[in-house]
Amino acid sequence: MLTTISAEHLTTAFLALTTGSAESLDERRNADTLTQMLRDLGFTVFEDDAGAKLGGNAGNLYGCLAGTLPGPPLLFSAHMDTVAPGRDKRPVLHDDGRLTSDGTTVLGADDAAGLCEILEGIRAVRAAGLPHRSIEVLLPVAEEIYIRGSALFDFSRIRAQEAYVLDMSGGVGSAAVQAPSMVAFRVTVTGRASHAGFAPENGIHAIAAAASAISQIPQGQIDPETTCNIGTITGGTARNIVPETCVCNGEIRSFSHDRAWEAADQVRAAFETAAADYGAHAAVETEEILRAYRVPSDSPIVQRFQRACRTLGLPGTLRTTLGGSDCHNILKAGIGGIVLSCGMYRVHSTEEHTSVHDLVQGAALVAELIRDPV
Repeated sequence: MLTTISAEHLTTAFLALTTGSAESLDERRNADTLTQMLRDLGFTVFEDDAGAKLGGNAGNLYGCLAGTLPGPPLLFSAHMDTVAPGRDKRPVLHDDGRLTSDGTTVLGADDAAGLCEILEGIRAVRAAGLPHRSIEVLLPVAEEIYIRGSALFDFSRIRAQEAYVLDMSGGVGSAAVQAPSMVAFRVTVTGRASHAGFAPENGIHAIAAAASAISQIPQGQIDPETTCNIGTITGGTARNIVPETCVCNGEIRSFSHDRAWEAADQVRAAFETAAADYGAHAAVETEEILRAYRVPSDSPIVQRFQRACRTLGLPGTLRTTLGGSDCHNILKAGIGGIVLSCGMYRVHSTEEHTSVHDLVQGAALVAELIRDPV
């Protein structure tokens, strides 16, 4: 491990990026901080207009830095936003090196851990005067709201053929090489309103029709590679009125793209049939949010990751994930990519945590990746 990797630098950067507010579409503070950090490292930095298009206050950041080793650049990515509750965050550095929030918000290690590890890995290599590949970075906004920020990025700027997205829970040294398709659906069941006490027979109960459909739709793990979930249900206007409308929102995830759409068609059929049985109507809207991918274990990007892990004594584990990330949009643009774990735990909760040790290991991995001459 490079002796120039600094726990102090990592801690300072992490505390800066996890203090204050950074929920999706409110990334301005982190964008300004990261822009300066990148420029201090010698990067040329560009901010796009994704924020304006999404109604946020910051755009995706892109940076490039020339290297001394031959070959195209390597791309590193980590997102700038956090989930709620992510306003007025106050990180706490404990005596044993653990990093937590004060318990009232998320910490924001998702994805400040990835951001800091990228920056420190690059800084350490340059501080040691070692040769490295040319580097590109993409730091998106709005990742936590279905990767909407990177979906708006102009990937024609990117010259890299390999991307490493630092955005996965668990100890440093594992990589996700397979991720799912996700199809979101929204169903509006329309019946007929009527007074529930005086003339219920004149109404068509939209909630009952929706409930009938839901009872026929498997939830959770519906086969070894597919999940289905109906996450929200709203309907009705008053307790004494037969509800005229009911709206259900859900999603399907599958490692098989075709299977995801097959399951979506089954959801559609269940709602349409149940609504018709009640004399109601079901309008089903579907949207592809993610497209499944699988990166072969013998691909150059995976081999580079595993070489770096062997050098550092890390496990180099390859795994699957049912989560989405900016890697989906990177692969969609024709760039190879894998998602790396970056030492964050219990993410999306107020018990989220990481440690200075985890950050040091993540920075060391980035440093090895950019030093690999192959």
